[in-house]
Amino acid sequence: MPLTVRQFACLSDNYGFLIRDEASGKTACIDTPDARAILAELQKAGWKLDMILNTHWHPDHAGGNAEIQAATGCTVVGPGEVTRIAPLDRTVGHGDTVDLGETRFEVIDTGGHTLGHITYFDAADHIAFVGDTLFALGCGRLFEGTAQQMWTSLQRLAALPEDTKVYCAHEYTASNARFALSVDDDPALKARADAVFAARERGEPTVPTTIALEKATNPFLRAPALAARVGKAGAPDYEAFGAVRAAKDGFRG
Repeated sequence: MPLTVRQFACLSDNYGFLIRDEASGKTACIDTPDARAILAELQKAGWKLDMILNTHWHPDHAGGNAEIQAATGCTVVGPGEVTRIAPLDRTVGHGDTVDLGETRFEVIDTGGHTLGHITYFDAADHIAFVGDTLFALGCGRLFEGTAQQMWTSLQRLAALPEDTKVYCAHEYTASNARFALSVDDDPALKARADAVFAARERGEPTVPTTIALEKATNPFLRAPALAARVGKAGAPDYEAFGAVRAAKDGFRG
């Protein structure tokens, strides 16, 4: 039976995700951006929380762990870096698996935004919870890692099945699209950007996305093709990516 994903907006631009393994009724939340919003959504759904799955340690991803665990008695699972702000019941890393009822998640190292950032991939349902590593038309800032580390992480995600649904943690897509258009004039990007702007005008989310869509239009995954545009013709792919990331950091469009 499939995994049900319940997505809702919280904080200024985060998404919360409650997920339910339909075979067992076991339920988890992906990160804890807003404890009150998550607890309210659980009550609305009539679900009992069994697990928190953290992707990284930042407060808008793990800051609600303690309040939610106290209210629900759930187990907290995540990378070791989460202990910087909250305790973990189980520490996981690349190659580990996490079972939610009959749904099995593969843990993928996607460090770069933070050194220990991880992704949870449900291979049976082709669903990935990527935190702040990959965004629709974007990627996370390099707060702790290097361009080479983040490029390696993005390539791990790009290798997932193309129909994989990608649940990223923020609604940044319109801003990402404006930047993408400044470095890439591909027609597929222009068409996607127009669709994104229209969706946001209607108040619609642009998450989830897919691996195929990101490979076709995301300037960070397309960095090698944009190398000359960012002054890195002939450079290693990760250097081209680093230049695109640096351009985004300074973009004010």
